[in-house]
Amino acid sequence: MSMQTPTTTLDDAIPAIVDWCGADADVRTELLRRPTQAVAAQTRRAVADVLDDVRARGDVALRELTERFDRVALDDFEVGADEFAAAEAAVPAELREAMVNAAARIERFHAAGMTSGYDVDTAAGVNCARIVRPIPRVGLYVPAGTAPLPSTALMLGVPSRLAGCREVVLCTPPRPDGSADPAVLVAARLTGVHRVFKLGGAQAIAAMAFGTGRVPACDKLFGPGNSFVTEAKQQVAQSGTVAIDMPAGPSEVLVIADAGADAAFVAADLLSQAEHGPDSQVLLISDDAALLDAVRAELSTQLAALPRAAIARQAMARSRLLRVDTLDTAFEINNRYAPEHLILALRTPRDWLDRVEVAGSVFLGDWTPEALGDYCSGTNHVLPTGGAARAWSGVSVSSFQNTVSVQSADAAGIRAIGPDAVTMARAEGLDAHANAVALRIAKAAA
Repeated sequence: MSMQTPTTTLDDAIPAIVDWCGADADVRTELLRRPTQAVAAQTRRAVADVLDDVRARGDVALRELTERFDRVALDDFEVGADEFAAAEAAVPAELREAMVNAAARIERFHAAGMTSGYDVDTAAGVNCARIVRPIPRVGLYVPAGTAPLPSTALMLGVPSRLAGCREVVLCTPPRPDGSADPAVLVAARLTGVHRVFKLGGAQAIAAMAFGTGRVPACDKLFGPGNSFVTEAKQQVAQSGTVAIDMPAGPSEVLVIADAGADAAFVAADLLSQAEHGPDSQVLLISDDAALLDAVRAELSTQLAALPRAAIARQAMARSRLLRVDTLDTAFEINNRYAPEHLILALRTPRDWLDRVEVAGSVFLGDWTPEALGDYCSGTNHVLPTGGAARAWSGVSVSSFQNTVSVQSADAAGIRAIGPDAVTMARAEGLDAHANAVALRIAKAAA
């Protein structure tokens, strides 16, 4: 099935409307394919080369890679006191106040959901407990490729501080003049980040994973990034070197809208994600043809006025506008696609929430743009992408913690539950396990 020809002259980047219900299985699969999936093999090879180089040559490789990819030569990657002070002076008071306010809401939301330890007697003489411990050293990645994201420093820094991590390291790409973005540095200071390095891309992930002469090796890495950053995180995790929060790659949003939705709002929400980068993807699904037409027109109008229109056009060219027969089908598509962000531009959005099986974060109704979650509502914007929302969740305080189980038994306890362990161990053919328990049962009974 081919895409329909638009009836009006619009920006060439605006996708045509496709009838989902009339598409066959192969076309549907292609419609839901992420842009990064087409270049995955090439990205994997390039990232593997960077990781190997940093692991072998440490800071020397970091300097060369930074000069090649960021076009700036740095003798020292770490941000010092003078640069932090300059950043504080450079950030406008209005922006600093907005970040302070956002940080407070992020803290309020995350503190309310913190994991607590507990203990319970599972039998007479047997106590089992779970204790919560912070991950000792964590590495945060804050993108600054096409646009610096101080909001990401807040999203990662606040929960890491609440968790009580002993050392928090942050990497962010340098600007052409060799400095870090001032707003990112102010956000890092607001949240208590301990050390900041001017490193970007796969090389930053490699540095925090393996450690170099200057950058310490971390226990777990966090943060979103482009396809190279995401691939680097997955490769170091697969190697067993370091843990990661989740696959958090190119941004994406899926909007489900009904006939009553505001076309200008919907178009703005789609473009807010498209402007992140060329490999972002946005999808609109509606059962109303007139709404889809109106959104197409709005997209063309709003796109023309965007400063980042060139980036948004590339993303829009890989995006989708889908017409369905019923909203039930729209939710089936959502649950298949598993988006990072889901906007329900519906008249009674909360009534449909039970239909959402998978999504990184959900935004209900006309007055809840995804941008609120990006910045200041309080929820976290570091979310699973690429379909990972099927099994992963967004960053929270628990992402920065480990839970440790603890158990204790006295003589009465070993007598009470030991025979079960002996029976099960012998059934599995593990006689040493059985003997370790049987010896204690005999001693307790003496």
